[in-house]
Amino acid sequence: MIRFAPSRDPGDADLTLATLVNPRLNPLPFAQRIQNLQRIFSVCIAGCPPPWPSPDLHITPEIAYRSEHWLPIDQLRPHFFSLYRQALMYPPVFSSTPFTQGAGWATIAAGFPCFLRRYTNPACLLQQLVVDEDLRRRFLFWSFMPDRYYGGGSDRYPGQSAVIEEWIRNRHGHGIRLRCLDVASGDGANTYGVARLLVSQGWSPDRFEIEGWTLEPLEAWAAAHGRFPHDPVRESFFREETGDFFEQGCFASIRFCCVDILTEPAAAPFDLILCNGLLGGPILHRPESVRRIVSCLSRLLVPGGLLLAADHFHGGWKKNIPGETLGDAFKACGLSVAEAGEGISGARI
Repeated sequence: MIRFAPSRDPGDADLTLATLVNPRLNPLPFAQRIQNLQRIFSVCIAGCPPPWPSPDLHITPEIAYRSEHWLPIDQLRPHFFSLYRQALMYPPVFSSTPFTQGAGWATIAAGFPCFLRRYTNPACLLQQLVVDEDLRRRFLFWSFMPDRYYGGGSDRYPGQSAVIEEWIRNRHGHGIRLRCLDVASGDGANTYGVARLLVSQGWSPDRFEIEGWTLEPLEAWAAAHGRFPHDPVRESFFREETGDFFEQGCFASIRFCCVDILTEPAAAPFDLILCNGLLGGPILHRPESVRRIVSCLSRLLVPGGLLLAADHFHGGWKKNIPGETLGDAFKACGLSVAEAGEGISGARI
């Protein structure tokens, strides 16, 4: 299991990133791929009328059609997937990348951040990514940590937070040590938010453990170190927002792990489990998948434990799955269901 302890030490961050990202690539295996991309792009420029793909281009249906006709994403995708495989030291999960989510090259190029704006030719982009370590690192984080997955800071669900505060108050004074889990923890904002709630209710860091679980190792690394190589503004905001955890010593009680929930990981049970922004999203939106996730998580709850689910993102389970479906999944696992702020809760009796 890939696991990261929070640290603001640049040396720690560099050391752990070296376990995830290759610092250098052999350019020879990419030579033919770059030539193939250049041939495709040259044919496009010669035959396709402008406007051509560019940052901030308004993508009309006609532009999207022309882009896909002249620069088919199925012909571009394998070359960049090959880069991901060679650049990362673990098997990549491609589902969040622009070459899976993007409707075509024009759509991808229109959404380029500043550091990619000059590379509207996919051949030039791939060529530069192979030789430029800094650009490649930023490209990887941009690819696997898209902005659409995050937002709202550490309190994205204030109604849910109120429910958690009440639950914490009822547990206070029992002399117990709480174990909390944030599933699909993303950039870690919500994980740190749980720690903030506990401290605000008088729990000292030595009385709780919090784990943030995600499939994406780059997310776990970014959450632990507060580093976002592709987005300095976001990094500055995030580090400022979470700096108090290190002043209060809470970092010793938090871990970020790469876990596939569906493998039913062996773990000590948790008192509180949050599953926000996942169920009903682009990766888990089939009813049977949702039921499996709920079943796995319910087995990780201690008696008296609480499982919470909410979603503002991806359209959300409230749109993709009938409201009663999630509640029924909770009930089928023996959980007592109730409304909980922006979502629902399931208590293990």
